[in-house]
Amino acid sequence: MHVRARRRIEFGDFQTPIALARAICSLVARSGFSPASILEPTCGTGAFLTAALETFPAVSRVLGFEINAEYVAQARRAVAGFSPRARIEIQQSDVFLINWPEVVKELPEPILIIGNPPWVTHATLGALGSANLPARANLDGLRGIIGKSNFDVSEWIIRNGVALMNAREALLAMICKTSVARKVLLYAWQNGLRVESASLYLLDAQEHFAASVDACLLVIKTAPRGESKTCRAFASLHAHHPVSSFGLRDNLLVADLELYEKHRGLLGNGARVWRSGVKHDCAGIFELHPEDGQWVNGLGERIVLEDNVIYPLLKSADLAAERAPRRWMLVPQRSMNDDPSHLRWEAPRAWDYLAGHAHLLAKRKSAVYKHRPPFSLFGVGAYTFAPWKVAISGLYKKLAFVLVRPFQGRPVVLDDTCYFFPCMYEDEAQFLYALVTSNLARAFWSAFIFWDAKRPITAQLLNSLDLVALSRALGKDERIARAIVARRWAASSEGAQQRMPLEELD
Repeated sequence: MHVRARRRIEFGDFQTPIALARAICSLVARSGFSPASILEPTCGTGAFLTAALETFPAVSRVLGFEINAEYVAQARRAVAGFSPRARIEIQQSDVFLINWPEVVKELPEPILIIGNPPWVTHATLGALGSANLPARANLDGLRGIIGKSNFDVSEWIIRNGVALMNAREALLAMICKTSVARKVLLYAWQNGLRVESASLYLLDAQEHFAASVDACLLVIKTAPRGESKTCRAFASLHAHHPVSSFGLRDNLLVADLELYEKHRGLLGNGARVWRSGVKHDCAGIFELHPEDGQWVNGLGERIVLEDNVIYPLLKSADLAAERAPRRWMLVPQRSMNDDPSHLRWEAPRAWDYLAGHAHLLAKRKSAVYKHRPPFSLFGVGAYTFAPWKVAISGLYKKLAFVLVRPFQGRPVVLDDTCYFFPCMYEDEAQFLYALVTSNLARAFWSAFIFWDAKRPITAQLLNSLDLVALSRALGKDERIARAIVARRWAASSEGAQQRMPLEELD
């Protein structure tokens, strides 16, 4: 890997253009905020410090930190010659090793924390063998990040900044991914930090950084009595009116506050009635297609297997295209607690096939397979084998539900990029499909969906809707909805389902 490319990956090295830094400082000034001190935790080559000194010439203290010695030298040259009134200091330091409480204790208020923290995840740094990693001890004050290998480094830095500024007269203005901005705000709101106001301004990351990512400027103003749990979202730095507002309501992160207030009566208790599909992490072995009376796996091997362990498969792309199954899946378990060794006598060909590829299955990295029987899958239960399902892709950015019926006499299984509600009978599935495709259901779910998220639709989102309340609001027979929900499929504790005619429901 080229040294410059590795540096960009390892340090999230996207230097801020001076024009953008000036535009952001101008926005801060227009808000009426006038800092006495300026702090930048990762100042790079000094674009933000330069713009801030130009915009706020009366500032008395300027402090920047940067790990790259070459950048430190550039930043020092960039701020040289500004008014001697300000005490300006740029230090070469690792952001994760600085004693931040001691640093901010000496800064006069109001304080402006500004910058563009690294756009890189902890997992990427670890994969590169980077030394630029926060020690676990440095994360102790930021519960919720600890243990997450994929947390974004900028999230740590910005959360640290908000926590340090809690109950002080300060303003934080930082560039980050929009997903990081929401996580930071959720952390602040749920932990009762003193936020007076919050705003999010969308940025064109491709234009400014040649990066394909949803980016924004996050602005958080703190104050001793701040109690706001709302953030206004603007289409650009130059927009004067917000396009929407999101925030924390009933301890839930709400994407559209107006929609939520209108439809909050449909909020459920989070019962687990929607499920995710089967996770296997080894498509070359578990996913098959039929050819001339045999099965062919992803390695091109032709094999013969018992029919009782093979099921038609739908993936997210299949649901989006509303097409019939083209692949099949080998499912060696009936539940997550089921030991696949029963295949030795129930499906010996399948057992021999899996045993012959045990070396590949052992390489699966996900922790869900640890301390479990060999060849185990995840997300398998009685619900997996329900003959009827109402399903949706978690990857595609639209609320598009599909009615999944049995295929060639077999229940269809879905992969773990999909979510579904299992049903025993067609009339139940048809009734449920009518509910979830209604305009009212779409409006309720839309109140929670951030469409720029990597997976905007989740089981938690789907389970937030009270199907009984929805049925009542739509003027449908809520007894049917109540029976469908009550008959939901638990992970492995259910036996045979008894048919209760819908017309006889109480």
